[in-house]
Amino acid sequence: MLIRKNVSVAIAILVVLLGGSSCSKFQKIIKNEDWKFRYNAAMEYYEKKGDYYRAGVLLEDLVPIIRGTPEAEKAQFYWAYCYYKQGQYETSAAEFKKFHDTYNRSKFAEEALYMHCYSLYMSSPPIHLDQANTITAIDAFQDFINRYPNSSYAQQAAGAITTLRAKLETKAFKNAKLYQQLERYKAAVIAYDNFQKDFPDSRYQEEAAFRRIEAQYELAQNSYIDKKRERFTEVVKMYQAFVDKYPKSIFLRQAENIFENTQRQLKNVASIEAAMQKEREKAEKTAQK
Repeated sequence: MLIRKNVSVAIAILVVLLGGSSCSKFQKIIKNEDWKFRYNAAMEYYEKKGDYYRAGVLLEDLVPIIRGTPEAEKAQFYWAYCYYKQGQYETSAAEFKKFHDTYNRSKFAEEALYMHCYSLYMSSPPIHLDQANTITAIDAFQDFINRYPNSSYAQQAAGAITTLRAKLETKAFKNAKLYQQLERYKAAVIAYDNFQKDFPDSRYQEEAAFRRIEAQYELAQNSYIDKKRERFTEVVKMYQAFVDKYPKSIFLRQAENIFENTQRQLKNVASIEAAMQKEREKAEKTAQK
């Protein structure tokens, strides 16, 4: 046990010493006044050691200094990659775009614009969060395809757009269902309607059409009498459109039940409206006497 403990302590001390030595060496590189020396060190950290943090620190200092030199282009390109390799995707997106705009004739320009898009793709948030970055990424990929239609990255860009749109599609559908679960039926009807228009090829289209009928029925059911006829009539229209489009739907029986209940509700509404009309006529006659 004592031997193992001593070995562990020795290893720990060695790691600290090596780490300290490495840090000391890096500090000397940073303080070196010869920018070419620092540039070569940055290239070594990046290309040979895969140390993107130290390479990035050096390049961040170098890029403004060496602007206009032959080394500037590669330095700025690698600097953007340093952010990407460290998972700082929003920053790498900005730096890749800046590189493309500055060096649009560079051999790295096409790759830089693609990596701008891909960095945005990587910064796309989880589905429950705001998807503004996802929309930005889709637009960026589309712009990339328009600029470089024959690019070796074009197929990957198209695939990324499909993936990102699927995320927006799922979020939109879940949002509509959430409105329905929260009994915000008018908002749910609108959300399902927008979903069907925005994602016509979605795998959720059939369910969205049925859930829209459900939400419209609940909206009508919970409306004041002066709104019931109009809203129940809309349920009938939705049902007829649903049956025409999905005659073998797995939701067909449920939709038929809603339709039958709607027919009964419309009869009740007609009876109530007739009674109310009689009351109005009676009141008018009384007022005339």
